[in-house]
Amino acid sequence: MNATGTEPPDRPSLGVFKFASCDGCQLTLLDCEDELLDLARQVNVTHFPEASSSVGTGPWDLSLVEGSVSTPEHLTRIRRIRAESRRLVTIGACATAGGVQALRNHADSDAYLATVYARPEYIATLAESTPISAHVPVDFELRGCPIDRRQLIEVVTAFVAGRRPDIPDHSVCFACKRRGNVCVTVAHGTPCLGPVTHAGCGALCPTYGRGCYGCFGPAGTTNLPALVPLMRRDGMDEDDVTRFLHTFNTTAFRAVEEEGPA
Repeated sequence: MNATGTEPPDRPSLGVFKFASCDGCQLTLLDCEDELLDLARQVNVTHFPEASSSVGTGPWDLSLVEGSVSTPEHLTRIRRIRAESRRLVTIGACATAGGVQALRNHADSDAYLATVYARPEYIATLAESTPISAHVPVDFELRGCPIDRRQLIEVVTAFVAGRRPDIPDHSVCFACKRRGNVCVTVAHGTPCLGPVTHAGCGALCPTYGRGCYGCFGPAGTTNLPALVPLMRRDGMDEDDVTRFLHTFNTTAFRAVEEEGPA
């Protein structure tokens, strides 16, 4: 009962789901520490196997989905979750871009299976690792490998409040400016993907003198043709540039390469 003697309104239901991933983005939710208790007062977490052995059923007002679609079973399950979710948000590079496992999209997946598994005929897998949005409508994509907990809290509270999340679409360079960082490329000749990478990490790597690795995928506007010559100037050959771009968000950066300047 509240102060007026009436029952409080039902809290929106939240489901958290895992597909092909390392669980790091789900752990980000558990790492919210002080904010987690306030969040628990706002939503009713009915399905979150990473946090509880109690497995609830839908429908869900908001579903957070981590991981890529990599097996036939994933196809069936994501369609069911979408049908039972009022809003569906994908979290992390695997769910938004296919993740590191999408590196197999550019090779022979059968050859990988034969190399890794003694009995590959027992492994049910798809030829490609794809983002959730390739199969069902998605209401919002939260980037990162892993995601940023502050952005995650913003996304959840925004959907509970019925508004659009306030997540910036600018590059890591803006975050460096705000932190007062000296540009690692200009000052030290360090290859850095910051100019073409979506902000969200707080410019973590450049703050400690390392170049950005592109964990959050391409920013809203990118100009790879202008950046690649700088990386070559700073000592990277063609293979180095390819490896630099094709890691956490390989399919997303590959799409930008094919499209040209945005």
